[in-house]
Order: sequence, then structure tokens, then C-alpha cells
Amino acid sequence: MHNLFKLGFIINPIAGIGGSVALKGSDGAGIAEKALALGATAKANERASLALEILLPFKDQIIIYTASGLMGEQCAKALGFNVEVIYSADSETTSAQDTENTVIALLNLQNHQTIDILLFAGGDGTARNISDQVGDNCPVLGIPAGCKIHSGVYAITPKAAGRVVELMLTGQLVTLTEADVMDIDESLFRQGVVKAKRYGEMQIPSELRYVQAVKSGGKESDELVLQDIAAHVIEHMEEELFIMGSGSTTAFVMGVLAEKNTLLGVDLLKAQTVVANDLTESELWAYIENNNQDSDKVAAKLVITLIGGQGHIFGRGNQQLSPRILRVIGKDNIMIIATKSKLAALNSRPLICDTGDVELDQMFSGFMPVITGYKDQVLYPVASPV
Repeated sequence: MHNLFKLGFIINPIAGIGGSVALKGSDGAGIAEKALALGATAKANERASLALEILLPFKDQIIIYTASGLMGEQCAKALGFNVEVIYSADSETTSAQDTENTVIALLNLQNHQTIDILLFAGGDGTARNISDQVGDNCPVLGIPAGCKIHSGVYAITPKAAGRVVELMLTGQLVTLTEADVMDIDESLFRQGVVKAKRYGEMQIPSELRYVQAVKSGGKESDELVLQDIAAHVIEHMEEELFIMGSGSTTAFVMGVLAEKNTLLGVDLLKAQTVVANDLTESELWAYIENNNQDSDKVAAKLVITLIGGQGHIFGRGNQQLSPRILRVIGKDNIMIIATKSKLAALNSRPLICDTGDVELDQMFSGFMPVITGYKDQVLYPVASPV
């Protein structure tokens, strides 16, 4: 079944409009109007087009979710992309609130759709607006269009932004890293004072740094990398129930915890301690239902790996993880772990989600982060069975 690449797309139409007329940016009340009066022209849509043009060979594989008019719709449709408008601005004079509202709409798409990446054009102010809403819900990448680009969430050039998304579309391993969102006080900047401040961070895809830990010969050392993967997973083990799937990679994590493990089964942990081993589907469901009585809690979190050489994450060797269990856990509470060498052995083939539930398989399709080391993740495609 063909899965479209889901691209979130936002343009701040007035980003950088004050630069050419020496207003040092576009933030602040009345700045855009003043810039236009001085003869400035908006360039953000033009720069966003440069990024999207890189993706034209793949346009039949992409659906773009965006805002109306100059906030993305006009640019994407002009290039012939399949476009769905999920937010309409009240007027062409858009605001920071319009940007934030679009992000909220992208994070709440119907039918449990999840965007693979949010591509946005703007400057540091736009990055701050995006960061205020997106959190770590999806990876983002900025197309530089503002006067100020101090944030690390931007590509070097608009075309470079397109190239990174192209890597994802062509099945390349793309490292997922955290980058700072920075901005300066424009009112002080106009007085000649540069004062930068860190406002947060967002997850961005960057070019692959393939070798995380090496021995002589330059090959990935599985032992060292598995130690790093285990350290990352254990650091994120809160008080919630943690379901540990089958396979040698998850077994390594259990070994580091010094807990009994079922290599070809499913185990349950709480507070890093085994609650039960080798659970059946019904036993696992009973634990989750009991834990899920408090609606404020996460039902459970799940740690899984893939079958080497095949790429299945669901439907092979872990049928205990039934559709009803996976639905209540949710995509955001699944941690996929694997070494980069194991992913590379797939030769760009996607991970396979074969739960037997077509709707659920579609829900899990798209790009998901795979933990490949300590605070090191890559974005990798997941597909439903053909």
C-alpha cells in the first residue's frame, strides 16, 4: 500500500522584510507596514519555493499540509504539489499567532495522521513561534528567510533544506538531533546592541554521522553502541509501565538493568524492575487496563527493535503486541532501538508494520525516530505491508 510522505509547511510571509530597508528584521508592531512603505518586498515565499523545487521529482509521493494563501498554500500549489489547507489566516497580514495556530492544526490532523517533518520559512522569531507549540512532537527544519538566523534549526540555504528532506524521501539514514532556538532583542539590535538568548530547542534532521563508536577498521562496534542505546533507554525510563519487546537488542538493555529477560517474548517493567516475564496478549492487556484507570497516566511505553534483515517491527515474533494494545500505547510512546549497521543492512528498505489492522498500519506509517546511541537518533521510514 502506497504511503504518502506527509510534509507540514509554514511560511512567515513577512519574514526578513525589514532587512533590505535597514529595519533589522520584521518583529515588532508596525515594522512590516513601515518596511513596505519604504519599498521593501517580501522574499519568504520565493525562498520557500527554492526548497520545494528540490522535491519536485517526488511530488506524487508527497502531501503538503499547510496554511492558506501566502503562508504556504500559494507557494506549494504553484509548484503543482498535492496540498491540503489545514488552517486559514483571517487576512494576508499574518501574525505570530497564525504561525502558532498552524502548528497546532498540524499536530492535530484528522484520522490520527502524523506529519513526517515540519518545514518552515522564516527567521529566529518564526522559530520561536514554532518552538512554543511543537515541542518534541515532530522533527522540524527551517528554510532561512529572515534577517536574523542565530538558531541552529535552520538549513544553510533554502536548497539545502530541500536536500535534507530529499534524503528522507530516498530512504537515507538521517540523524535526528536537538538544536537550539535562539533570538535577539530587535529593539536593542536597532540601537546597535546585540543580545542573544536561548529560548528552547527542537528536533531537526541533519546529515548522517554514520559511525558512533569505532574500533580499528572504522566499523561500528555493536558492543559499544548497544551500551549507548541501553544508557539512552534507561535514562528515559520513568515510573510508567515499560513493555520490552523481543530480540537481542532489547535483551541487551535488560542485561544492563540486570533483569530477567525473555529473548523471544514480551516482558513488563515498572521503575526499571521486572513485573512479569513472557506475557501473553491477554495478560499484557490486563496490566495495561489496570494501569490505565488513571486517565492522566500514559498507559504504557514500549521498547522494540526490528528483525534483522527483514525490518519488521510489528507482526513478526511479537504478536502479543496486538492492535488494541498498540492503539492504547500510541505512536508517541514507542521507542524503536537498533544499531545503524542493522538499519544499513536493510539497504534503504522501510521498517514494516504488519499488525493485521490496515488502519493501524497506516497510522504507524511515515518516519519514526530510531534510537541508535546515547542521545543519538535517526529518522527512518515505516511502511505498511504491500
